[in-house]
Amino acid sequence: MKPNHKGKAQIFENPLLEKLTRTNSGLPISIFVVISAGLIYYGITHSFISVLEAVGLFLAGWFAFTLLEYLAHRYLFHMSTDTPTKARIQYTFHGNHHEYPKDKERLAMPPIVSVFIASFLFFVFKLVFGNFVFGIVAGMLFGYALYLFVHYAVHAYAPPKNFLKTLWIHHSIHHYKDPNAAYGVSSPLWDYIMGTMPKRSR
Repeated sequence: MKPNHKGKAQIFENPLLEKLTRTNSGLPISIFVVISAGLIYYGITHSFISVLEAVGLFLAGWFAFTLLEYLAHRYLFHMSTDTPTKARIQYTFHGNHHEYPKDKERLAMPPIVSVFIASFLFFVFKLVFGNFVFGIVAGMLFGYALYLFVHYAVHAYAPPKNFLKTLWIHHSIHHYKDPNAAYGVSSPLWDYIMGTMPKRSR
């Protein structure tokens, strides 16, 4: 799929549904940073977790998100499109972004969808981890907010002249050179581990 730097995809014919697919990345980033901080604060002040537990669980949740980000990007967003239904789903969730990578209003999942998924994960994790959920989910939501921030930055701004430039290069390779490599956005860690780092040309 050839990238188009100026266009915008139309996913739905219904204008209301089409509008719901668009969002300013700053909105979900703000929402999830606030929720993350709120979970930590609530967990500590209501004695569900200690400060030390909060720090450890937060970091564990953040680390877990980096794996979830990689797996979702590789296996869900880049799923096989061997049927028309799969092709439509893949294009709706991610293919449109590869076709129009500069469309800033589709760099993040609409907040109403992501809040629903986050709420579902909270209750599932509550059943599995009990009160530790306040630290784990806080870390995961912070990881998601960081992912959104990095994803927006690499598409909206020129790469910085420091070590962070690696993230810009990594994601640009995924978009413009090899869509079957460099799945990590907020970190290339899992690309190293899973063997999907882009091959360097001589």
